[in-house]
Amino acid sequence: MSSAALPSYLASARPNPLDKRGPWYMNTAPSYAGIFLWVAFYDSLGETLRLGSLGAALLGLVLAALISHFLFYYVFGLLGMRTGLPLYVVGSSTFGTRGGYLFPGIFMGLLQIGWYSVATFFAAKLVLRVFVADKSPLLKTIFDAAEAERGFSIVFIIVAAVWGYIFALVGALGIRYVARVSQFFPIVPLVMLIIAALGAAPGLGRFASPATQPSTWAAAGLMIQLVIGFFATAGAAGVDFGLNSRNERDVSLGGLSGIALAALVAGGLAVVTVAGAHGLDPHLAGFSFTGSLGTASPALAKVMFLLFAIGSMAPACFCSFIIGNSLSTMIPSVPRMTWTLGGATIGIVLAALGLAGNLAPFFGLIGASFGPICGAMVADFLLSGRKWAGPRAGVSIPGYAAWIIGFLVGISNNDMVTRLLGGPGHEILSRAHPTAVYSFVVGFVVYAILAGAGLQGRPVALPAAQPAPAQPAVQG
Repeated sequence: MSSAALPSYLASARPNPLDKRGPWYMNTAPSYAGIFLWVAFYDSLGETLRLGSLGAALLGLVLAALISHFLFYYVFGLLGMRTGLPLYVVGSSTFGTRGGYLFPGIFMGLLQIGWYSVATFFAAKLVLRVFVADKSPLLKTIFDAAEAERGFSIVFIIVAAVWGYIFALVGALGIRYVARVSQFFPIVPLVMLIIAALGAAPGLGRFASPATQPSTWAAAGLMIQLVIGFFATAGAAGVDFGLNSRNERDVSLGGLSGIALAALVAGGLAVVTVAGAHGLDPHLAGFSFTGSLGTASPALAKVMFLLFAIGSMAPACFCSFIIGNSLSTMIPSVPRMTWTLGGATIGIVLAALGLAGNLAPFFGLIGASFGPICGAMVADFLLSGRKWAGPRAGVSIPGYAAWIIGFLVGISNNDMVTRLLGGPGHEILSRAHPTAVYSFVVGFVVYAILAGAGLQGRPVALPAAQPAPAQPAVQG
């Protein structure tokens, strides 16, 4: 396949030059930290306390933070730094020039629709908690607050639609302004997390897991599953972050600080808040972070709800931007604005129906979807001598086989699959298994075996996309 016959998304690829890159603390670290300081990440982590102690949950968080950095990000950051090219181009080595249309190209955009629905759901839910949770007589006579939060009321649908379309337009038209704000706004949720944890701290000594047989490994395993499920797509997007890095030191420090440290801090403060709130009020229903705020910080809870809702602005805008960017790049015949608003519409419907609020199975589905993609790309990187091999012609048999088998392993303990099999008691694996990590391992192994058997496509020249030359470490 000549360069003239390359698909448009490859023929138009141009590496990001070194003079347009910056230090890790100006791009990778704050961008990733903002992802982990989003309330959707840590709101459901307290569920691990149903299975084991606070110590077990925190152990799982430490392991998950390390796995996120070393397995799901670092190689992708290196690929972006060394090539200067985005994920959908780099992925053509693992999945083929034609196969790359779907994995990771279009698939990344489709998954962002799900993330957009989560951002919209949480923003609408938290806004309604501020203005409806006090059950004012006027609103209570028309709508019930609990119904609104589940997404089955007209009020919730209206709020979700208004919020969703506003930030879809911002993401399509003004993402550069949102990116600038997002470098500084994460300070606000960090401060609120600290305040909430301090307020709940007096109850820590009285907390006990409700599990009849608390298990360290069950709690730790569920924590790993939740964190990796949340992070898997963002880890693969490390290629896009890495193309703004100057050298390997930027890649490493950006990940260690923006991923590992940020996950530990945000997740740790949230889980401590939930544990402490249950210690203060043993009858507290649920183990969500937002559900614990009223007990941990009763005087500031409403203000926090509103600020956490505002904090969903940047993730919503970035998701809508990636929806339009990914889909319009892979299918340029449809305008970017059409893709953005169409994807946002689907996300808003999912949010309005309340489907986006069930985070555990959603995280599991994301982890199962991108775990094998990450595993296959890491295997390709290592088999190619720790470098990008360039595009390979056609549809990659090793890449697609790795995804299919890895995905099936990844969904083996998903609640959606369990319901299809007959409900509780029909699980293939318990929810405590970190199947998102299993899917990575399976994707890695399957790709390595089939590539070793010579089933990779032939290399294709990409003259316009030469890897960036190696640079000495830059201080700072």
